[in-house]
Amino acid sequence: MSDKPAYLDETLSFEERARDLVSRMTLEEKASQLVYNAPAIPRLGVPSYNWWNEALHGIARAGTATMFPQAIAMAATFDEKLIHDVADIISTEARAKYHESQRKGDHGIYKGLTFWSPNINIFRDPRWGRGHETYGEDPYLTGRLGVAFVKGLQGDDPKYLKAAACAKHYAVHSGPESERHSFNAVVSKKDLYETYLPAFKECVKEGKVESVMGAYNRTNGEPCCGSKTLLKDILRGEWGFNGHVVSDCWAIKDFHEHHHVTSTAPESAALAISNGCDLNCGVTYLNLLIALKEGLITEDLIDTAAVRLMTTRMKLGMFDNPQHVPYASISFEVNDCDEHRAFALEVSKRSLVLLKNENNILPLNKDKIKSIAVIGPNADSRTALIGNYYGTASRYTTVLEGIQQAVGDKVRVYYAEGCHLYRDRASSLGEHKDQFAEAVSVAERADVVILCLGLDSTIEGEEGDASNEYASGDKNHLNLPGLQQELMETVYKTGKPIILVLLSGSALAVTWADQNIPAIIQGWYPGAEGGKAIASLIFGEFSPSGKLPVTFYRSTEELPDFRDYSMYNRTYRYMQQEALYPFGYGLSYTTFEYSDLTSDKTEIPAGESINFRIKVKNTGTWESWETVQLYLKDVEASVEVPRWQLRGIRPVFLKPGEEAEVEFSLTGRDMALIDNDGKCILEPGKFRVFIGGSQPDSRSEKLNGSKVLSAVFTVTGEPIELPY
Repeated sequence: MSDKPAYLDETLSFEERARDLVSRMTLEEKASQLVYNAPAIPRLGVPSYNWWNEALHGIARAGTATMFPQAIAMAATFDEKLIHDVADIISTEARAKYHESQRKGDHGIYKGLTFWSPNINIFRDPRWGRGHETYGEDPYLTGRLGVAFVKGLQGDDPKYLKAAACAKHYAVHSGPESERHSFNAVVSKKDLYETYLPAFKECVKEGKVESVMGAYNRTNGEPCCGSKTLLKDILRGEWGFNGHVVSDCWAIKDFHEHHHVTSTAPESAALAISNGCDLNCGVTYLNLLIALKEGLITEDLIDTAAVRLMTTRMKLGMFDNPQHVPYASISFEVNDCDEHRAFALEVSKRSLVLLKNENNILPLNKDKIKSIAVIGPNADSRTALIGNYYGTASRYTTVLEGIQQAVGDKVRVYYAEGCHLYRDRASSLGEHKDQFAEAVSVAERADVVILCLGLDSTIEGEEGDASNEYASGDKNHLNLPGLQQELMETVYKTGKPIILVLLSGSALAVTWADQNIPAIIQGWYPGAEGGKAIASLIFGEFSPSGKLPVTFYRSTEELPDFRDYSMYNRTYRYMQQEALYPFGYGLSYTTFEYSDLTSDKTEIPAGESINFRIKVKNTGTWESWETVQLYLKDVEASVEVPRWQLRGIRPVFLKPGEEAEVEFSLTGRDMALIDNDGKCILEPGKFRVFIGGSQPDSRSEKLNGSKVLSAVFTVTGEPIELPY
């Protein structure tokens, strides 16, 4: 008979082993494991472990790794497989770095296998500074890409996790950043279940995400990291989540310091653990033993949390023979390898969105150009490549460098910074508009100007991370900051053709540019070698195919109050005015023709599925990706519903003259609405389906020069309530 303890018996289930391990710990040892920097328990062979790690668009804050475009940029690909493959590479590099760190005895922060990614909050307001961490404003797109990222990160082994993903920030969280530690997000049941929860539900139920992180704010009065409604009733009750919950960092101390729902640290710790928050990113759980002594909690709650956390570590193979864990043999050499960097460049190309291309000024023919002026605060900025939560790339290519590399010695490339990103002078000792004259001088000498404006993560990001002089990471308005608009208008007066490249993680109200500048590219934060991707697009090495995952508005004034979490007049689903550039929009160098939209039925009983087919043909001269989008409109709903909403995405790659038939299937759940009580109801009546390369709104039709095809079908029978 073996003396080996049960927790080391690899034939038992991970939960059985975790229970056995926790049963051998003292009370103090169990409690010590519930903070993010869990100490070692040498007598049980438990090494120290730091749970805090980030992988938003590559391994972050842990040295060199492949750096992909920021999450919002990847969302513009509308491609689930691409996002899955990105996350698979991230977790491959995670394993490579983790095992090397272990061999070197480095158990520090950002060195583990538990990643607090993806961020699947809904980007409901373009002023929110952290919106570029998300997959945009649409619940369906966010859910599909979130599930793809989770599955790619966690791997497909039937027994072990490759890495542990974490869906954050649960829930109803999207600013304001400056008030996040005290803010109460008030939301209706309809908006909660229709907009703010679907992506989390998908990541839990379909993605099997291992972890969920609570948000800083309160939702309807309850602090999210201690919310009975969110954590007990919905997450574990309705959705059956059995992974672990982690607090946002130092969020639990906000309970008593800022939300004032408790009075002391032990009370805050008790509220969080009682409602199912297992792991504290912070130190408030150091008060758990006091809470126990004061009778605020039972030891069972500590046991439950410890078992959940040890189960995750077991799933990652941390207590098993490395030879039995398939991912433990990944070599350090695969980190930042040529293949991974090449793929990151491909993702950068797929993420770029062509917003305007008057008279087909793009692509530029470099054989017919003698000089180019590259101007703007983001032209030679590495910061504008990387977004936030970034790692260290081994190579960077700014837009200026990308242009220089693309044209070689044949074309003279002039460069001028033009202005600071948001201040009124580029040099601290300079005078107002100190770089304008140089910008005009280089523009005058050039055949064409590439103007690089926008934002970067120093002013658009997380409270405490981004510049406090610029709204704690949020945007006060949607205009270009500082002198950028004036710089653009000044360069425009030279009469030279301008290609505007916007590097930003969110929508900007570039109405003047839309009226006056012939070509506009939304480049996002395109990753370490994003400048190479942008130059490739400009000079026609590929056709752009990105689509906007957010709405570009015409002005700040048309936005609802930032603190209002109602979806009324927000995002493409409920907005009442015409967009500048709509969600789902993006131009190509080629043209696509849609035809033969058919369905297998025109009438179905409630609860049945219906299938649609459509043909899409590349009628232009460039090979290109195209994102076929399906939107559904409930024509006869009994409550207010979105005017239409995304319900299907299919990226297809077509050569000139090539045609493909694309299929979609709509389920009863796809057709169901969320009523005012938060119930999921499938109502009989008429529905309209729209399928094409964009939304069916008039602005998209005008910009694309074509209408989206549509079909009507009817659902018969009585209303039925479906599981959410």
